[in-house]
Amino acid sequence: MASSAVLSVARLLLLLVVLYGAGCLLVWLLRDRMVFPVRGDPTGAPADHGLAGRAVTIETPDGERLAAWYLPPPAVSTPAPAVLWFHGNAEWVSGFAPLIRELRPAEAGLLIVDYRGYGSSTGRATVAGVSRDGLAAWDWLAAQPEIDAARLVVYGRSIGSGPALHVAAHRAVAGVIVESAFTSLRALAKRHYPIFPSALAGSGFDNLAHIRRISAPILLIAGQHDRIVPLTMSRVLTAAAAGSAELWIIPGADHNSTYLMGGDEYGRRFRAFVSRVTASSPER
Repeated sequence: MASSAVLSVARLLLLLVVLYGAGCLLVWLLRDRMVFPVRGDPTGAPADHGLAGRAVTIETPDGERLAAWYLPPPAVSTPAPAVLWFHGNAEWVSGFAPLIRELRPAEAGLLIVDYRGYGSSTGRATVAGVSRDGLAAWDWLAAQPEIDAARLVVYGRSIGSGPALHVAAHRAVAGVIVESAFTSLRALAKRHYPIFPSALAGSGFDNLAHIRRISAPILLIAGQHDRIVPLTMSRVLTAAAAGSAELWIIPGADHNSTYLMGGDEYGRRFRAFVSRVTASSPER
């Protein structure tokens, strides 16, 4: 009887091990889908949403074609500053017309891109692929003759903080704005899926490592009650920044209500930061 009970326990433990292993494999196979869950609407053109600009296509080194909106700066005699915008993982370009209209500094150009697999962009979103998308977008924007490549500011919200900080760590930028930024995908996975090894999240989007390499000024924005990307992560990133870093905590905001709760102050801070860091070309 005792040996039968031991055998039953052993079989149960073996079953649990097999199920756990299968769960780990499933998480590994689906991790890109978990990080980038939606494709979104067709990218379309800014003119369809009352914005002065044009739809552009950016080719990546690995052959993908990224759909984006480019809003040139107002007619000026000298090259102008610009903002490179990276959206969240459940967002896409065509849904941002009202925010672009509100936040864009009047003197600056703006490029907002749909990651591979989003909107009308080709391919499938992966962490490594979206990192390449970010660099391709920066290179395209910096090459425009009306843009001063020394006065580019990158902005990223939530998962968009990954490509934004990746770009800022590998290109010379004038400034960085990130909202609801996480320290790393591994740290985020450990918080939300503690039962699984955090290594399953991979090593990409290591924002903490990247921010330690960025000497440009950084504005970090975080919701006070964010349950998806905890406020503590923004505090850690702020403390780790190599250059000057300012953290603005929006009272009462959660992960998806920062624009609403920030109100007019969000726009004022966004535009003021861009204007300040691009007032003159930094040393390159």
